[in-house]
Amino acid sequence: MLEVRDPADVRSVVAEVPAMTATEVAAAYTSARAAFETWRRVNPLDRAALLSRAAALIRERTDEGAVIVVRENGKTLAEARVEVTKTADFLDYYASFARQPWGELLADARPGTSTHVRVEPVGVVLAICPWNDPLITPARKLGPALIAGNAVVLKAASQTPGIAIWAARQLGEAGLPDGVVQVITGRNSEISAALLASPDAVTFTGSNEVGAHLRRVLADRNVRLQAELGGKNVSVVLADADLDLAAATVASAAFAQAGQRCTATSRLIVGASVAAELTARLRDQVASIVVGPGLDAGTTMGPLSYAAHRDGVLEHIDGARKEGAEVIAGGGRPGGDALAHGCYVEPTLINVTTEQSLWREEVFGPVLAITTATGFDDAVRLANDTDYGLSAAVFTTSLTAANRFIELSETGQVSVNLPTAGWDVHHPFGGFRDSGSAFKEQGAPGIRFYTRIKTAAVRFAW
Repeated sequence: MLEVRDPADVRSVVAEVPAMTATEVAAAYTSARAAFETWRRVNPLDRAALLSRAAALIRERTDEGAVIVVRENGKTLAEARVEVTKTADFLDYYASFARQPWGELLADARPGTSTHVRVEPVGVVLAICPWNDPLITPARKLGPALIAGNAVVLKAASQTPGIAIWAARQLGEAGLPDGVVQVITGRNSEISAALLASPDAVTFTGSNEVGAHLRRVLADRNVRLQAELGGKNVSVVLADADLDLAAATVASAAFAQAGQRCTATSRLIVGASVAAELTARLRDQVASIVVGPGLDAGTTMGPLSYAAHRDGVLEHIDGARKEGAEVIAGGGRPGGDALAHGCYVEPTLINVTTEQSLWREEVFGPVLAITTATGFDDAVRLANDTDYGLSAAVFTTSLTAANRFIELSETGQVSVNLPTAGWDVHHPFGGFRDSGSAFKEQGAPGIRFYTRIKTAAVRFAW
């Protein structure tokens, strides 16, 4: 069995799940393959009705699901409720695709010939999901996969398996046939080969290191891969910006979910003339953050999700200090006996130079690296000075600057006077450069990964 510990107090075991073996994973694939042959033939309208029933069940049980998320992941109850609600939104959104055009009729130059395009499911999809959004991420993958007629083998993160099992139960209660969704729990080191042995497609959200491994393993077999990887997202505050709006928005984007979001703001570029004013406002924002257990009513930032990750974030901060960066707020573990056994890190502001490691390395925690720019062109250059390309934001009152930034930003998502995070279920989502693959998630493009195109021509005898 695998123990799941409460990140608010690691002495507390909140769940135990099976550490499945390679043999059990292979059996899950066999079951999924058989279920796929039935599920693909179910009327899309019936598949849609099932997804909508599951969405309704999830909404009815929002608090139940949210508490599981908090106990496994550590985010606040308010954040967890949003995650549960958006999970239902994903299922409802992709259910609507059953009533959209599915294929097309094409002209054919050959006499008496009709040609059409069929859209088909790809088969059995392996969905590898992370611990930071342990319910939304599976829903982002399950919605389009299931409405298209695929079966899914869902590998839940070892830190947060309970909520994936809970989601599968809601689908089962809504009428999903046995085997269509298989939840796998276990140690990656023991079952990774079995997981990658026989999928038709792999959708992965997680680290660049694992993404690179998947590309190498799958390339020779021509198994399609969708990867949503790391980010070093930036917010740019120009000299003409509304500084109160910028400070509040950037702080929320940097420290919500304890910074454990792929779209969290982790770099901040400020016009030099307003840097002192904005920094003062950010200090005030940080001072107002209440760190504590996610189930406590007054908490506004919970712990990190597990102890090893907390330690890694603290190492990033210590490394920045050693390189000469200036920690201007936070920078350690909060004091007091009440939080001593949790995975807590203070919300942290650090002044850096672009030569320092913190400017480039993904921390995935409540750490905001700040530097200054001499003007718009310098800010754009610094914003694009990264291997990643997931999300960026600019704060300005100039329409010219806003539109130029949108055009020049090398990211898959761009915001103006808004946070780098917060994209809705119908917004296409995915990054450039090292932040992901060519396949987008969410929105109408999100279904393309889960389908294949067949062109059929028929000559009629007349």
